[in-house]
Amino acid sequence: MNELIMDKNSLWSLRLGFSNKEAATLKKVGLANFLAASFNSEIDTTLPPFLENSPKTIKEFKAYRKRINQAGTAEKKKKLKRKVQNTGELKLWWIDKIKKGNNPLREKMVCFWHNHFVSTGQKVKINYWLYQHHQTLQKHAFGNFKTLTKAIVKSNAMVRYLDNNNNKKGNINENLSRELLELFTLGIGNYTENDIKNGAKALAGLGYGDETARYRKKLEVNEQITYLGKTGYFKADDLIDIIFEQKNIPYLITKKILQWFVYDLPTEQLVTYYGNYFRKVHFEIKPLLIKIFTEEYQKDIRGTKIKDPLVFAMQLLYELDLERIDSKSIAYFLKQQGMDLFDQPNVKGWGGGTSWLTSQTYLQRNQVADLLCSGKAIKRKKKKMATDKMQGKEKPILPTIKIQPTADDAKKVIAALGNRLLFEMNDTVYEDMMSVVNYDFDPKRKNASLAILRLFNYIVKTPEFQLV
Repeated sequence: MNELIMDKNSLWSLRLGFSNKEAATLKKVGLANFLAASFNSEIDTTLPPFLENSPKTIKEFKAYRKRINQAGTAEKKKKLKRKVQNTGELKLWWIDKIKKGNNPLREKMVCFWHNHFVSTGQKVKINYWLYQHHQTLQKHAFGNFKTLTKAIVKSNAMVRYLDNNNNKKGNINENLSRELLELFTLGIGNYTENDIKNGAKALAGLGYGDETARYRKKLEVNEQITYLGKTGYFKADDLIDIIFEQKNIPYLITKKILQWFVYDLPTEQLVTYYGNYFRKVHFEIKPLLIKIFTEEYQKDIRGTKIKDPLVFAMQLLYELDLERIDSKSIAYFLKQQGMDLFDQPNVKGWGGGTSWLTSQTYLQRNQVADLLCSGKAIKRKKKKMATDKMQGKEKPILPTIKIQPTADDAKKVIAALGNRLLFEMNDTVYEDMMSVVNYDFDPKRKNASLAILRLFNYIVKTPEFQLV
């Protein structure tokens, strides 16, 4: 039986980021130092250029709406709306950050929160509010879960996404109140319908503001309510304080964190174990992550997660040295794979796990591997979407795998790639790989790199490569 399995540093580089890029750093500095550097990484607060002229205050938004209403033609109105509402540039801005940034764990944690506190461009329609929402996730990514929840509930994007701008005295809307309990904190079965109704009363009148949402006095419901067993005059922060006193508060989020980083199917025992610790550290995210990563790092847990489309794409770009590829290509691929940034399918977010790997998405992954390994572009309809566009009959430039063809036989080449790319390699896969590379591999000839590229393409298409 073949014993080749993925190197632990490569495995955890993928778990803590989006590619094998950090494997060498992990090996050199160790997990503890890597985590410390990640937690201390700086947050980029530079406003993206495409948002510089966007309305940012309530006064500016009123003026913006007035310009739309006064626009002479339908086309003019459409252009004005597109400038503020099109999330395309926002997606590309974030993909660029992920590609070029030096803080993969922070971006991966932000992506986790992005899918936990869902707020989509399709519904919000205001890029600046989505950007504010995103920056809140950046700021609190490794901070306190309760503090983050309070900030998100009072974000303009969330208020708009869950219709709390329509929640007012005489016309109660329960959307935000329901999702606060069901999806953001406690989970189904840990509250009653009366809690939802009363929570909605406490949130009534919470509408748009400049930096964050604010209560409007004339629209508030100022009456005594009972919420999760407590009675009083409550507002948004009070509701969240009460939620975080509940017995089952740690477990929903702990399970989701385990699923995002380590296991598609974590055991209830693990969820309870880490959840109890999370409560003990007063819902501080950093110590929870340190405990999860350091303890699970010691275990042999290869193959417990299906790679999400972002990990799959970024790993290919890194391995093929194509990090310069047009971010539109990546955005299109992610959308096709069901991981559209800033536009999840619903408030529950991306399903993850086995939902990432259907027969259709697996075929798409294989097609993308063929295209990139042949030096071609990812195509969107009839348009080429990569920076390395072919003009006329220009010959495509083949990528080079990050391995020098100095090994004196195929076995060493297979070992080098297999230990970096596959969580396991059984005898059948090994024999197939030998057939692929032995066809024309000679380390002394120019075609050595082509043989390695062909082997890489074969590996990427295996079921084993889809797991980490």
